[in-house]
Amino acid sequence: MLIDAHCHLDLLEKEKDLDKVLENSKKVKIIISNGTSPESNRRVLEISDKYEKVKPSLGIYPLEALKMSDEEIDAEIEFIKKSKPIAIGEVGIDYHYGDQKEQQEKNFKKFIKLAKELDIPIIVHSRKAESEVLDILEQSDIEKVVLHCFSGNKELTEKATSHKSWMFTIPTAVVRNKTFRKLAKRVPINNILIETDAPYLSPIEGEPNEPAFIELSITKIAELKKITKEELEKSIEENFQKMFLK
Repeated sequence: MLIDAHCHLDLLEKEKDLDKVLENSKKVKIIISNGTSPESNRRVLEISDKYEKVKPSLGIYPLEALKMSDEEIDAEIEFIKKSKPIAIGEVGIDYHYGDQKEQQEKNFKKFIKLAKELDIPIIVHSRKAESEVLDILEQSDIEKVVLHCFSGNKELTEKATSHKSWMFTIPTAVVRNKTFRKLAKRVPINNILIETDAPYLSPIEGEPNEPAFIELSITKIAELKKITKEELEKSIEENFQKMFLK
């Protein structure tokens, strides 16, 4: 079973026709589309209502959260509670484009609390904040963690993989990106999920990413792990079920 564990269909539809995108992705049985703002969350829900295999993950992107008041974030959290998403995300911390360290950490902790309350996975963004993010997750004692496009070093990757229930979503950019190829080699097969992050991180230069491109990363990761594509797909399906369906 092919699964796209993280994408943004509400952003992809600005680049490509979604009916065509879903037609292209016949082999992809589950697509998790992540919200990034209140407006995005509502569109993600509309898309998931239209397409059965699209599952909504709702959250506020860390840079978007910095534009909101505490009261606005709390109101959106109440909306998310009522919407029954498959996961909380995309949330986290970004020190590459954002500052306000204390506020980012405060916002992130709110979403960790929400994920624990709902007993669903949290899909985590950690750009240039990998160490801080791992520390906060560990302190929260949360089990259902999906690390999206993790770019931490070997030591931090090993720290994260010591938590057997945590998963890494390796993007389709692994086809042409050394950082993600290193990640694919380092992470045990039992901790791997695959994502597109569509429309971003495309394996094809100049082409907006889409769920159908998952097949390209399956081929590359299987090659890196020295296993068959069938073995990798089976493991990813099992990992998905452990994370999202139990």
